[in-house]
Amino acid sequence: MRFKKMLASIGLVAAAALALSACNSGTPGAPEGETDAGTGSGDTSSAMWEVAEGFTLEGSPTFDTIQERGKVIIGVKEDQPGLGYLDNVTGERTGFDVDISRWIAASLGFDEDQIEFKPIASANREQAIMNGDVDYYVGTYSITDKRKADIDFAGPYFITGQGLLVRQGDTDYQSLEELEGFTVCSATGSTPIQNIKENFPGIKTQEFDLYSACVESLINGQVDAVTTDQAILIGYAAQDPTNLMVTTGPLLTEERYGIGATKGDDVLRAHINELFTSGGSIWQAIFDANLGDSGIVIDQPKVDAY
Repeated sequence: MRFKKMLASIGLVAAAALALSACNSGTPGAPEGETDAGTGSGDTSSAMWEVAEGFTLEGSPTFDTIQERGKVIIGVKEDQPGLGYLDNVTGERTGFDVDISRWIAASLGFDEDQIEFKPIASANREQAIMNGDVDYYVGTYSITDKRKADIDFAGPYFITGQGLLVRQGDTDYQSLEELEGFTVCSATGSTPIQNIKENFPGIKTQEFDLYSACVESLINGQVDAVTTDQAILIGYAAQDPTNLMVTTGPLLTEERYGIGATKGDDVLRAHINELFTSGGSIWQAIFDANLGDSGIVIDQPKVDAY
């Protein structure tokens, strides 16, 4: 069974095909003669990236382990709509990060039935990678110097920062300064909520354990905005564009999401970086399919091959 990805629109497919024929003839994981474009929800057009056949990655201990095991184990999140989400009813995993992880697996020669997804709590990510519990991790994982002391990162594949989610049509709010006297919600003890308390004392705050509770309170009119990484907020807006929108004001911080990998496996990291560098149209298709309904336009970042 081959990877199949519903891709953005017929117009996008055609445009991507033209772009590919001009500048992208060797994308890892993409079939010869196929477009890399993606399809949004509701579109019946589709394209397919091929799972690499007979693939080898000499000098990568992680790849050697994967080959011996016969499957790839990927660390993910499963509570972030549009990014990494597990539907407990259907068992279906969806989201931008999940599809990025599938694309990487395909480039290594592993199909959907050869992937084991393993949810890992944020606090346990470095240890899971160091222990070999996962082969790589994809899940809103910010690249930091502290983390790079223990693991390596490929990417970044997404750059985001602290943003704002508001009710659809609430265009008065584009920055935290404009929310003086109003109530902003975020996760209990999170960096965004601490930032508001320290730097914006005129803003009222509401905290919940889950961002989903903040979003529900926003829709119900109990709070005026939700704040966390814009990437997470884009996922909620894409899930419910009728009621929610992400502001287009400046981000308060910068977070560079990367693929967490075993320290010292430079061969695997270089392979993933090359995948991102040469597969821009696939990256865009994955974004459009999962997060395009949010209305926010995001460009693929340049890889930092440190």
